[in-house]
Amino acid sequence: MKKVAILASLAGALMMTAYAGNTTKTENAVATTEVAAPAKGRVYNAVIEKSEVKWNGKKIGGEHYGAIALKSGNLTVDKNKVTGGKFVIDMNSITVEDIKDAEYNGKLVGHLKSDDFFGVEKHPTATFEIKSLAPIAKAAAGKPNYKVNGLLTIKGITKPVQFPATITTKNGVVTAKADVTVDRSQYDVKYGSKSFFDNLGDNVIMDDFTVSFNVTAKQ
Repeated sequence: MKKVAILASLAGALMMTAYAGNTTKTENAVATTEVAAPAKGRVYNAVIEKSEVKWNGKKIGGEHYGAIALKSGNLTVDKNKVTGGKFVIDMNSITVEDIKDAEYNGKLVGHLKSDDFFGVEKHPTATFEIKSLAPIAKAAAGKPNYKVNGLLTIKGITKPVQFPATITTKNGVVTAKADVTVDRSQYDVKYGSKSFFDNLGDNVIMDDFTVSFNVTAKQ
């Protein structure tokens, strides 16, 4: 991910396709009722123009991918270590990058925004909140060096997620990147899902989709 500071929120969140789901799995590592102490440290705000969120969804025999905009976000940093953060994703900003035909592209974007997928009219944003971070021992340079636990909210439904992330703090700038696998079936995103429908045949869209975050934050 290009420069980064996390997700979240995703996730993030977040994109599946009218013909699409996959990378680090949603886990029950953090209970939705968990109450964490406020993170200590200074707040670093996400630099929106230097941050990006990408999505990738798969179906039988194919895939779709695109981008979605980070609306706002921040990270809390204490002694050069990230201790918390929260991010808001603009669900209205969903784009599709693999389809070049304007009409077909528009139809897929519209379908993603519909109630079949993310119900953007009722749920214009998705959020991700970091609850805890744990360093990964002996992480190689440039490889994930933290395990992040947090809460991802899509369509008003909040679920715990856990994923590895690469986070660096230097000269007042935090960069973070992560690939997060989200199980859309947990967020009532039903279209083409074998978790909800039988006899879909080759029309199955995978429940897992990947959200990739590249975020930069500054004081």
